[in-house]
Amino acid sequence: MSYDVKHMIENGKTALGIELGSTRIKAVLVGEDNTPIASGSHDWENSYENNVWTYSVEDIWRGLQDSYQKMSSDVKQQYGVTLKTVGSIGFSAMMHGYMAFDQDGELLVPFRTWRNNITEQSSKTLTELFNYNIPQRWSIAHLYQAILNQEEHVANIHFQTTLAGYIHWKLTGEKVLGVGEASGVFPIDLNTKNYNQEMINQFNELVEADKLPWKLEDILPQVLVAGEKAGVLSEEGAKLLDVSGELQAGIALCPPEGDAGTGMVATNSVAKRTGNVSAGTSAFAMVVMEKDLSKVYPEIDLVTTPTGNLVAMAHSNNCSSDLNAWVGLFEEFTQALGIEVDKNKLFETLFKKALEGDADAGGLLSYGYLSGEHMTHFEEGRPLFARSSGSNFNLANFMRTHLFTAFGAMKIGMDILIKEEKVELDEILGHGGIFKTEGVGQSILAAAFNTPVSVMTTAGEGGAWGIALLASYMNNKEENQTLEEYLNEKVFAGQEGKTMSPDPKDVEGFERFMERYKKGLAIERAAVENLN
Repeated sequence: MSYDVKHMIENGKTALGIELGSTRIKAVLVGEDNTPIASGSHDWENSYENNVWTYSVEDIWRGLQDSYQKMSSDVKQQYGVTLKTVGSIGFSAMMHGYMAFDQDGELLVPFRTWRNNITEQSSKTLTELFNYNIPQRWSIAHLYQAILNQEEHVANIHFQTTLAGYIHWKLTGEKVLGVGEASGVFPIDLNTKNYNQEMINQFNELVEADKLPWKLEDILPQVLVAGEKAGVLSEEGAKLLDVSGELQAGIALCPPEGDAGTGMVATNSVAKRTGNVSAGTSAFAMVVMEKDLSKVYPEIDLVTTPTGNLVAMAHSNNCSSDLNAWVGLFEEFTQALGIEVDKNKLFETLFKKALEGDADAGGLLSYGYLSGEHMTHFEEGRPLFARSSGSNFNLANFMRTHLFTAFGAMKIGMDILIKEEKVELDEILGHGGIFKTEGVGQSILAAAFNTPVSVMTTAGEGGAWGIALLASYMNNKEENQTLEEYLNEKVFAGQEGKTMSPDPKDVEGFERFMERYKKGLAIERAAVENLN
């Protein structure tokens, strides 16, 4: 087997996917059968500077190079071969945000990530203008807010893109985005699979009085759909990615995508009536729609699959960060007692304890709002735990509360889709760290959405695997083979997963918790206003 893999690597019968997530940059190399054969990762964190969540350009490239180097070392260690070429490459990253460049390709202001809730005025104005929800995270909301703020750099913009688009551009020279990623920059026309031209015209008219030296269409990246070629790795790009100088130029790249699109691919949920939930630092549910929504909802983003089909997204800025912090506290406690406990074992033990709790988590309440939460209209967050004197305060309910609240803000958006818009779902596929402990996150999510939840055996591979699959699809698809067909036939055929149906008692308990969650938002508001 290792000889076959070695031969495959040497002959470039592989695909490489690299995704820059909120806390980890991961590189995954897949073989001809689309299963991972090597990987490498680099941990990183955003920083809060001058009231902006950001990552420095230096950290971006250092992390990218480190994850690639670790993956390439994994290849060398496992198969005794130096990685010099791959069949195709794809890059993805956390969606949205703001990266604006001048005519020399220099970044005009520090990268503003999706996590910033600093575009409320812009978001509201554009939503009303387009009659289409423009969330604060979206790139166009950041651009218009910069115009409203009369920021000096705006007149010097030559090109605006996302993190994935930036990486792709620097490695290939091509200013492009996959349609799924582009749908979080500016609304997409589902017929043309391109930016909505009518809305572009409306935007240009809106800013006419500002006398800017550019039109919106001149500074946005070109839109491509899954399967299209998006350029090749340049000589300069190869050296930038692989500092050892071994990687050869000329490798084809697929369109850069966002983490929402790669999550859909990695869970095989790009077909209609399917959905997936990605749960990590943030949480978002993606539902591939059969028809348009009846009206505009500020809680629901409308984006697309990597092939340009309509997706409704319920996105919450906060999910597992506060939960992880509490587990860290328990780890400190065990260390203080002189007991060394494996971190995975600690997570597993505490997560499983949550299944022993009361259905509604015993009257406890928490908000894991490390940052602002647009779903509940908070520009800033304060992690918060509260209980009444009559609450059933024990470890099981404590952990259950933190798992419930990790999905709380997202559930508000999903309730709109399921209860108000009557969207029908056959199943939801879960992926991300919160699902690693078997049966726990999965059963709680099934209760939250009152829908069967499946977790595939590959769920832990995540978005880096998803973008590797998109790179593989571009290179290896048969004529007229759709992405859905490719995934079903070449990737997920025979794959095993575990499905859990919602327990009626848990569904009722989660609904009671959500009543408490909504009423308690006043406590969170008071914390934001009074705790610095």
